[in-house]
Amino acid sequence: MSINTIIFDLDDTLLWDKKSVKTAFEKTCEYAATIHNVDSAALEEAVRKEARALYEGYETYDYTVLIGINPFEGLWGTFDDPTDSFQKMKELVPGYRTEAWTKGLAALGIDDAKLGAELGERFVAERKVSPFLYEDTFAVLDELKGKYQLILLTNGAPSLQNLKLEITPEIAPYFDHIIISGDFGKGKPDASIFEHVMETAGITANDAIMVGDNLNTDILGSSRVGMRNVWINRENNKLTGNVTPTFEVDSLTALLKLVQEL
Repeated sequence: MSINTIIFDLDDTLLWDKKSVKTAFEKTCEYAATIHNVDSAALEEAVRKEARALYEGYETYDYTVLIGINPFEGLWGTFDDPTDSFQKMKELVPGYRTEAWTKGLAALGIDDAKLGAELGERFVAERKVSPFLYEDTFAVLDELKGKYQLILLTNGAPSLQNLKLEITPEIAPYFDHIIISGDFGKGKPDASIFEHVMETAGITANDAIMVGDNLNTDILGSSRVGMRNVWINRENNKLTGNVTPTFEVDSLTALLKLVQEL
């Protein structure tokens, strides 16, 4: 069964977001180690733990789950977006950043709220200058562009996802449509956002294939509308639970070979 449309996830499918976040943490924690006698790796672990705990306690947490925004995006996003919930997040995140870093320091025996606030802002700056892509991202998109309708479907706040695209400006021109969950109102794996994609692109589920790294959003969501999908499994993770991809590959290059066979 042939396809005419390929729908791509963004984070950790085309953009190597985990590496970008890891690099920002490392650089920020290494700076902290020049101020206090602290192990940078231990500080990163402590801040990640504190950030998750704080994030889950905010009144906006259910909304972030609905849209698909993780705690570490909260550590550098502005969330200056139209909805009331995003505006509430905009109010919360400056304090969230400061508190996550201050509590992380405190967990290692360092009482320095001033440095916590400085590290919170430093992490934002480091994340913005640390965009990473997979080495085969552009080669694969070059090969697909013009042969298929290409759609980018990403969970997140429009302000933050658009910022990611601004600091990697080569990506957006490849796509015929860019759909962000925060604009739509619900994120993957909700079936409605996939239905919205199909309506926007003028296609049926049989016309397209969804490509993504996340079983619980990209693969589950597309399966709910009867769309075939490809799980990008670069880390050789094992399938668990009830979510089963139509296809599994270990790179975008392998995806290209698969698409050519469909």
